[in-house]
Amino acid sequence: MENIENILQKIKDTRLKKGFSHENMALELGISQGAYTNIEKNNSKLSVDRLIRISEILEKPIYHFFESNPNNIFKQTIEPNSVGYQQHTLQNLYQDNKEIYEKLENNYKDIINLLKEENAFLRNKLK
Repeated sequence: MENIENILQKIKDTRLKKGFSHENMALELGISQGAYTNIEKNNSKLSVDRLIRISEILEKPIYHFFESNPNNIFKQTIEPNSVGYQQHTLQNLYQDNKEIYEKLENNYKDIINLLKEENAFLRNKLK
């Protein structure tokens, strides 16, 4: 499990590699430079929504900021009578992941639609 300090350090490292300042990130996020600085310094909470937006700005998938990678697959079987089996917990985890996936999917669809509109606009300008 990744701790928040490691995630924030990876965000900072990625930001610096991209050449983005705190001001750039704050502007893209629609917050003040001080508010963004507080996020990176762990003086204010990093929400999932904000992490999603940061990953979009830095053009990195969410898993980039975690040690785990979606390509790391572990085979695990869960039986109803096994130790630690809790159907409601698994269902909640599934639902949370489904909601995040749907939000990411909708964000990407919105970006694709915006790019299509921009492309159409630019083509009309060239005519």
